Amino acid sequence: MTLRVTGKVVTPTGVIRQGCVEITNGRIRAVAEYPSVRDGHWILPGFVDMHTHGGGGHTFTTGDAGSAREAAAFHLRHGTTTLLASLVSSPFPLMRDATTAFRPLVESGVLAGVHFEGPYLSADRCGAQNPEFLRDPSVDELTELIELGGGAVRMVTLAPERDGALDAIKLLVSRGVVAAVGHTDATWEQTRAAVAAGASVGTHLFNGMRPVHHREPGPVVALLDAPNVVCELVADGVHLHDGMLSFATSVAGPERAALITDAMAAAGMPDGEYELGGQAVTVAGGVARLSRDGAIAGSTLTMDAALRHAVAAGVALPDACRMVATTPARAIGLGDRVGALQPGLRADLVVLDDDLNVVRVMRGGDWVE
Repeated sequence: MTLRVTGKVVTPTGVIRQGCVEITNGRIRAVAEYPSVRDGHWILPGFVDMHTHGGGGHTFTTGDAGSAREAAAFHLRHGTTTLLASLVSSPFPLMRDATTAFRPLVESGVLAGVHFEGPYLSADRCGAQNPEFLRDPSVDELTELIELGGGAVRMVTLAPERDGALDAIKLLVSRGVVAAVGHTDATWEQTRAAVAAGASVGTHLFNGMRPVHHREPGPVVALLDAPNVVCELVADGVHLHDGMLSFATSVAGPERAALITDAMAAAGMPDGEYELGGQAVTVAGGVARLSRDGAIAGSTLTMDAALRHAVAAGVALPDACRMVATTPARAIGLGDRVGALQPGLRADLVVLDDDLNVVRVMRGGDWVE
């Protein structure tokens, strides 16, 4: 049985104003012109969030499988059909337990993998990461996690200036895990060395990084300048000024700029008191900050809201579409499965109205209730 979804179809090469996506057995069979369509909704590929800590009142950071299922279901309703479960800096036993708990969710397709944001990060640039748990990278720890995960561990963020970081990056890349640079006080040279060792993602560019200086460009410039590095951007008007979002997008291009949520449990929830990595977080006006010092503590963003914000900031819709789907999918090694409306890929799509609000979500050829 073939299902047809019609409207303004956004493909990697542009927009088919009168378009149709044909779906058979959970996969896209064809994307084509459909002249009988009149003023349909926008049809985009399902969003791919490579960095999120939770949402809908649920978190990934404790390693609880039930909470992870609920957080993934919350983001699915907002169009995110593929996501990594991001943890924060934690003791090794929690990292190990989370890997064990999340592996079945990865194998069943609820999650696309696990992302360890830390604990191998800079104390000077830790942001909302718990300084109590920060430490130098451990090849032994990483090897155990990778083997325990059986393919579930997909990305690790670390600071390249820490002792042992380059060896850790080389290990990760050799085992098929994405190495990301983030929460770092590294110099331009140290960041370049990390990229040369195989790091291929910049974790929420600008945030938790040594700022740019004309005599010491630091990690931001090194990452933006590296042709094989995808730069994460949090498009919520809080983490980045819209001018900086526009600037970074213009430098990296939509093929190297990926929108992420960096969302925590408070996404989709009322203002109030929450927790992240053992630290108290206060959400006011939709902005999450550590209660102790006011540091930004993730976001309350969803991917559909990130898309709307980027478009309002001047990013063309086809480019923004690549930034929420195609580019992050490729960055985490899933570009041959998801991230675009192309024949052969999984039938993940989001139907949006003209204000870019979610109307319907499809995952694997099935409409989400």
